[in-house]
Amino acid sequence: MDWFNQHLLTCLVFVPLVWGLVSLAFPAQGEGARKLFFAWALVGSVIAFAISLVLLNQYDPHGAEFQFVEKAPWIVNLGIHYQLGLDGLSLWLVMLTTFLMPIVILASLLAVEEKFKGYFFLLLFLESGMLGAFVVTDIFLFYVFWEAMLIPMYFLIGVWGGKQRIYAAMKFFLYTMVGSLLMLVAIFYLSYQHKVQFGAFSTDILSLYKVQIPFAGFSSPQALLFLAFALAFAIKVPLFPLHTWLPDAHVQAPTSGSVILAGVLLKMGGYGFMRFAFPLFPQAVAYFQVTFLTLGSIAIIYGAFVAMVQPDIKKLVAYSSVSHMGYVIIGLFSLNAVGVTGAYYQMLNHGISTGGLFLLVGMIYERRHTREISDFGGITKVMPVFAVAFMIITLSSIALPGTNGFIGEFMILLGTWKANKAAAVVSGFGVIFGAIYMLWMFQRVMFGKVTHEANRHLKDLSIREMAVLAPLIVAVFAMGIFPMYFFNKLEPSIDRFIQRSAGAITFSSDVR
Repeated sequence: MDWFNQHLLTCLVFVPLVWGLVSLAFPAQGEGARKLFFAWALVGSVIAFAISLVLLNQYDPHGAEFQFVEKAPWIVNLGIHYQLGLDGLSLWLVMLTTFLMPIVILASLLAVEEKFKGYFFLLLFLESGMLGAFVVTDIFLFYVFWEAMLIPMYFLIGVWGGKQRIYAAMKFFLYTMVGSLLMLVAIFYLSYQHKVQFGAFSTDILSLYKVQIPFAGFSSPQALLFLAFALAFAIKVPLFPLHTWLPDAHVQAPTSGSVILAGVLLKMGGYGFMRFAFPLFPQAVAYFQVTFLTLGSIAIIYGAFVAMVQPDIKKLVAYSSVSHMGYVIIGLFSLNAVGVTGAYYQMLNHGISTGGLFLLVGMIYERRHTREISDFGGITKVMPVFAVAFMIITLSSIALPGTNGFIGEFMILLGTWKANKAAAVVSGFGVIFGAIYMLWMFQRVMFGKVTHEANRHLKDLSIREMAVLAPLIVAVFAMGIFPMYFFNKLEPSIDRFIQRSAGAITFSSDVR
């Protein structure tokens, strides 16, 4: 037990992977094999969630900056260590990951009919990669986990995806891989600068925060290093115009892939900006502030307009992610505590609401094998429970007061107004357009006459499907009604982030 308490983060990161590796030894033949792999994967994900709850309970927001710290030598000559730590910025993203994974696995029971051994293993492998990226405090080790996440997601899309799955998987892989190569070069440059200034190579993030990188405009080292990091993170967000891989990946991915992609993987971009790009290169962040506020505003409006004309429900939800993640960018680049806190909360909100939408779309697709909006209508009459769940998640997505989405978007717009009124006004229209395309889609799918004979015989949600959606619905209202519970754990970390990135602006004076 003492070893477990001293290595909580290691257990959190590697329990899913080890659990998945053990499952590879199980026989994959027989009628009950799929249920065996499903149950084994579900238990593994629940164990990871239980460990994260222990971390949440023991985490002290007013304690050390990084807690549950673990450190062991790895490539000592280059200053690279196996180094883990948890702070407020990583805490809630870890909770989001471990919260969503059991839900995704529970939703996958009937979704995969073949190659289920590999499918459930890859989900657990992916969970380990995501958790590792959130809790490492060595920037090189972050890069290792960042790249490791690509492997399971590539195969999930490429093997279990739709008709154009190979194209979508390759596009996803190449965009992310190419974008991150420049980040790797920048990481080694930073480590070298640490040696020049302090006498030894280091990839420890707290040590790198102390490195002074010259800034004198666009072509200066700090600006170029920031752009190298920003490219990798902007692709992952994804930020306009680097978003084109996302709709293809979402549409072709299986439901589980879409939920994890929207729920967690896109957050890697926002987290990367907060953990690395902003505090490492604060002058470059201020220099490019207007550029990124502009790109974020364009993403909000562009994503909304393109979503509005989509005939496919899943593609509509995919483009809504481009719009919603645009809010995260403008919130971060507002460079004030209100906007940054709203941006972080919006990442959590988006994981819940858009993950829920993809699950709902997957449920209706399993029944009708179509996602075309024109193929539906009058679903409320035959699937009333499904319609209620869809309505709640839709209202969360459009930021109805009382739901989680409202808190994040309101704080982002308020923070952006302080930083750049034009960006706030343009982005404010995105709230209106978001309500239009989401409610219009909901009206066409759910109301009116049952025009297709196949829709008359659809079965409403099963007990398992209700169990999948219930935690998300609870989270929608819990985060909308009790946001201070989340903010209290986040407050000191946001303070430190702002002080490193944009000067001494306190959380308490701006948010409370």
